[in-house]
Amino acid sequence: MATSTSASISPSPSVRRVLMWYGFTIFLSSTILLVLEIVAGRLIAPYVGVSIYSWTSIIGVILAGLSLGNWIGGRWADGGGSENSVGIVLLLAAVFSIASLLSLTIVAPLLQNSELNLIGSSFIYVLSMFFVPAALLGIVTPLLTTLALRLDSRAGHIVGRMHALAALGSILGTFITGYWLVQFFGTRKIVMGSAICLALLAIPFLRRIRIKQALTMIVLLASVLVITYARGGFTNPCQWESNYFCLRVVDSSAPEYGSAKALILDHLLHGINHETEADLLISPYVHAMDEIVRTFSNVDEGSQLRYFFAGGGAYTQPRAVKAMYPSAHVTVAELDPQVTLTAQQALFVDTSEMEIIHLDARAVLQKNQQQYDVVVTDVFHDISVPYHMVTQQFAQAVKRSLSDTGLYLINIVDIFPDAKLVKSLLKTLQEEFQYVDVWLDRAPESVTRTTYVISANNSHSLPDVIVSQRGFERRWLRINPPLLATGTTMESLPILTDDYVPVEHLLSGLLFSSEAL
Repeated sequence: MATSTSASISPSPSVRRVLMWYGFTIFLSSTILLVLEIVAGRLIAPYVGVSIYSWTSIIGVILAGLSLGNWIGGRWADGGGSENSVGIVLLLAAVFSIASLLSLTIVAPLLQNSELNLIGSSFIYVLSMFFVPAALLGIVTPLLTTLALRLDSRAGHIVGRMHALAALGSILGTFITGYWLVQFFGTRKIVMGSAICLALLAIPFLRRIRIKQALTMIVLLASVLVITYARGGFTNPCQWESNYFCLRVVDSSAPEYGSAKALILDHLLHGINHETEADLLISPYVHAMDEIVRTFSNVDEGSQLRYFFAGGGAYTQPRAVKAMYPSAHVTVAELDPQVTLTAQQALFVDTSEMEIIHLDARAVLQKNQQQYDVVVTDVFHDISVPYHMVTQQFAQAVKRSLSDTGLYLINIVDIFPDAKLVKSLLKTLQEEFQYVDVWLDRAPESVTRTTYVISANNSHSLPDVIVSQRGFERRWLRINPPLLATGTTMESLPILTDDYVPVEHLLSGLLFSSEAL
């Protein structure tokens, strides 16, 4: 009896083809939605960087749009939604996908001139760009599922299949974008490709579209394309896009030091390299690191110190080390090969006498049996802090890799004067090192973001003031006493471990202010 009933409701071949097309449409539209979600992170990175807050905004806004679209799609399906409705929705999704680039050109100047903090800015960027496309694509699945149920009465079979295809499409969109599309095509081409796919997907559903509706859609699409082009929406601010960063090299020449270029990763100026004087360290915090090493180790031009750099960036300091100390051994662990290539091609860096490893620095240190005289951590990308590089376990890996008279140096961005992340990092390092100091070239006059330099060693103490021995005339102050006496007490701050590293909470003073941007 069960077999007979099953056979009686089995759809015909023609119906199966329609159901397969419905399923493919759901699969591909879900793929494109996740493509746009991943691309959203790259599109807003030049303006707000990459952090848990930007990704929280992206995921939250996309899910909100999807939820609204699912609700609208269900109501529409019950109210007489048809294939024509699906086609219109897909075509509108194509239009508003392109319009996301137009929206960026309008919103970015307004937010950059506002006093909004990082969290508010991230949310508005994503809301203005991707809420509508997400809502439109959210309509597709319930609408097509309902249409499929009109052709096949096996409700559980149809609903399960359509939801599975939507999930599989989302998975595919996530992986192909993160692993392949961004690196090979760039964000603007991906958005345009997604819009073209949606438009092509819409065409078979628009066989019964009215002429007036068709003309309206064509005019709308053409208008969005023209206005977006006129406003520069298709122009990529990145010279190179990797899986990690939006990279730009800009002129940073100045009368006081001459011709130089700077590397910008997302929206942070990450290093300045002089065209001819490799040993001229323009950024004060980079200069500080060299002068701390010089004071600590009494180095000279014949020094054979062994350096390990966690992070290459503009390769400013590795380049300077090889220029000042030709016999020094320099190892750089830079996760992003494009960063290294950019430094070589556009920032006057010769890496032929450096050992370059394109792996995570912590993994390298944990596996490496070599001993170094200086370890430099320069991986803190603006407000985005790699959690695993600030913990006690990482400090232990650094300690094992240092010689008995070795020196560990870190630079990190935090708020002034109550730098809670810096204090927690100081407290963490004191678990492994006897001498831990925090350095600034000057004390800011008001609450602001600044770059701190931290030194740690188990050999001997450093003086309270370090004066530059070469390059610009500068000096750096050891600020441990005033830092510890200001704001949050050390007792209330955690030791950072792999199990507990609340970076965003510790940086809240910076993240909730306009100084984060």
